[in-house]
Amino acid sequence: MRTNQPQTIYLSEYKVPAYLVDTVELRFELFEDGARVHSTLFVRRNPESTEGAAPLVLDGDSLKLKRVALNGEELAAGDDFEEIGEQLVIANVPTQFELTVVTWIEPQNNTRLEGLYKSSGMFCTQCEAEGFRCITYFPDRPDVMARYRTRIEADKASCPVLLSNGNDVERGDLENGRHFVTWEDPFPKPSYLFALVAGDLVEKQDTFKTCSGRDIDLRIYVEPRNAAKCEHAMDSLKRSMRWDEEVYGREYDLDIFMIVAVDDFNMGAMENKGLNIFNSSCVLASQETATDLAFQRIEAIVAHEYFHNWSGNRVTCRDWFQLSLKEGFTVFRDSTFSADMGSPTVKRIEDVTLLRTAQFAEDAGPMAHPVRPASYMEITNFYTLTIYEKGAEVVRMIHTLLGPDLFRKGSDLYFERHDGQAVTTDDFVKAMEDASGRDLTQFRLWYDQAGTPVLTVSDAYDAEQGKYCLTIQQSVPDTPGQTGKKPQHIPFALGLLGADGEALPLMLESGGNVTGAPTERVLELTEASHTFEFHGLTRKPVPSLLRHFSAPVRVVYPWSREQLVFLMSHDPDGFNRWDAGQRLAVDVIQSLVDSPEAAEIEPCLVQAYRALLGNSTLDQALVAKMLQLPSEAYLIELADSPDVAAIHRARDQVLNHLATSLREELITCYHRNSETGTYEVTPESIARRSLRNTALAWLLMINDDTGRDLALHQLSDADNMTDRMGALRALVNSDYAAERSKALGDFYERFQDDPQVVEQWFAVQSSSDRAGQLPQIQALLAHPAFDWKNPNKIRSVVGVFAGQNLAAFHNPDGSGYAFLAGQVCRLDDSNPQIAARLVNPLTRWKKFAPAYSSLMRSALERVRDKPGLSADLYEVVHKSLEG
Repeated sequence: MRTNQPQTIYLSEYKVPAYLVDTVELRFELFEDGARVHSTLFVRRNPESTEGAAPLVLDGDSLKLKRVALNGEELAAGDDFEEIGEQLVIANVPTQFELTVVTWIEPQNNTRLEGLYKSSGMFCTQCEAEGFRCITYFPDRPDVMARYRTRIEADKASCPVLLSNGNDVERGDLENGRHFVTWEDPFPKPSYLFALVAGDLVEKQDTFKTCSGRDIDLRIYVEPRNAAKCEHAMDSLKRSMRWDEEVYGREYDLDIFMIVAVDDFNMGAMENKGLNIFNSSCVLASQETATDLAFQRIEAIVAHEYFHNWSGNRVTCRDWFQLSLKEGFTVFRDSTFSADMGSPTVKRIEDVTLLRTAQFAEDAGPMAHPVRPASYMEITNFYTLTIYEKGAEVVRMIHTLLGPDLFRKGSDLYFERHDGQAVTTDDFVKAMEDASGRDLTQFRLWYDQAGTPVLTVSDAYDAEQGKYCLTIQQSVPDTPGQTGKKPQHIPFALGLLGADGEALPLMLESGGNVTGAPTERVLELTEASHTFEFHGLTRKPVPSLLRHFSAPVRVVYPWSREQLVFLMSHDPDGFNRWDAGQRLAVDVIQSLVDSPEAAEIEPCLVQAYRALLGNSTLDQALVAKMLQLPSEAYLIELADSPDVAAIHRARDQVLNHLATSLREELITCYHRNSETGTYEVTPESIARRSLRNTALAWLLMINDDTGRDLALHQLSDADNMTDRMGALRALVNSDYAAERSKALGDFYERFQDDPQVVEQWFAVQSSSDRAGQLPQIQALLAHPAFDWKNPNKIRSVVGVFAGQNLAAFHNPDGSGYAFLAGQVCRLDDSNPQIAARLVNPLTRWKKFAPAYSSLMRSALERVRDKPGLSADLYEVVHKSLEG
């Protein structure tokens, strides 16, 4: 285990590596009781380094060193080299040399799931960010890029499939029933992109013809029991490859592209060059076992990892401070791809919901950091929503400012200029500047300043002059280590609507041609305050602000409830229609939190939702999203000192009122969206199922017997997991205890042999305030299907309970906090990465009302005081408790 007092690493202290590695030759001997790793490095001093006499320092972690040789000569410990902490240090080396290191590791005992480990009898690797040092000694940093040749030797019966990066160049049989395969990757890559898989897997094969006419061999490897669940992932891969050629001009470069599904995996997937390793939940799908959301998630993740082939692999990050260079850019690319494959408006809503609920919370919390952090202790703690989602929004803003043509010109220049290099976010922005002629100097603040900007908007209308003035003031709140923020460069899209919902011309100059004025503009905010004047208006308009969510900011404007209902019905921007509905619901719910004795719920809310349920002209996928009330997590984030129980009670009160008032409309909606044809994963079919299951959930919330009967019928007759899970979730969240218990038992009996479905079964209970109170959660941890070694199982119970079942987790007696602290401490000894991520709900203790915060702090202090605290958890806990 690493030291429990990690050192802080600073971007300002970056130095180029003293040594470069041109070629790596690896030989793995895999056995049941461990693995012997032979590593031969061809090393030379870096001509760009000023440390001419620096010793060679190689990173290691939990390695048993067996042999070290320099240019074929054995080196002696103490005399020729030292093991200092976890590092191998050789004081005297020539300018250019060959270094051989042999290490022994034990993959079967590797519960951290970093480096080389075993999952369900399969050998696999996870090397990002610093896992390669758990395999062999190496300068484990992303700016050391080398060509790899890898030979894998293993028992042929238990490991008939042997995979690594690149192309298969040699294979054969060995003595004692063993065999080998040699792989060669022609492209230089950092060590974090190294991959190895060995096991008993079946192969699903297909081909893809590139735009230049090359045939690419596509393979997905899974356990035999999952052979029938690969078709969707394969189709998603081919769609991704075609889209990247058409939209970015990026053609795949190797002869083969492989995906492997692994049950035990800390992340969603990993983009290792030519050999992507995926969490099984992000690959396997069938109509019987995966929901619509799972199908969409798989398509997005397959695309994300494939797109990394260029935005991350061919051009990689110089150091881990630049992580968003590859992740933010690639999230933007996969988000655009998903929008093109489905409903762009719904995709935008989903992205912004995650951003405003979770990333804004991160920006306001103790672990707040810029998109390009200035420092870190443990890099695995910085695989955050700020790096990924906010990083993607920063790229999206560049796209908005430049327009699609100049953005494409900039991305072409970026890939051409930096192919085969490890670079920085500044290099990315510079390519965009050079291609477009735009000065993005101020825009770079988005990479350096943490926090979510707040835009306070006020307006005034001058009837005599027909002039509408819009004043926008921006501020960026203080965050840990950063105060006195500078104004940022913000693209602000808006439109103005007339009394009948017509889009009004946006004429910024008096006396101009109203006919030729656009009805939507992107204003560029660069100062602390701007006032914009719109001329030629005959009456005061209703503003439609921050269309498409053109920047990751909070907008403060005093919309009336009448204006919000108006925007819900008339705004031509689908995102802002949804956003108006969210703001209206938030306003009504917050009024009940503040005045719980209020008996009447705003009638306009029922009218707005009734209009939605009856509107067949709107995109039904958008209607499905608009019918979903703001989540408790979002409502908590909006509150200054949230009382979780009051928020939960008020939201339920509104939901019950809506469901009761709209009972007949909900039943009609349910039947109107019932499907009898073949199951399809299309935007239209997904929207129908979403509407149907939303209506069903609302009916069960008011314990409607008709709804109960519909749910039971749907559960027994459904031909797909979306409808089956929709019915199960509705029953689990109802007061029909007997039906709930039987449905859960029958569901498990049917799907107990499918790990991914069992994870859904765990999660549907863990997220329910009716079925997921603490005693039930503890019972799930004792269930035979639960596995403490499997991150997915842990996330589906502990993670879902603390992150989604907020009323139960924030029980006023503090039992939920104590429970989470106990599980985090337990996990820290086996998988510190997962422990550090699970503790996150406790880190926001300062956010809550005093009755909650003191108990949350006590639970966090219990984690802090755990003996042998890992470096991962140390950083998160200590930063959270500071001050």
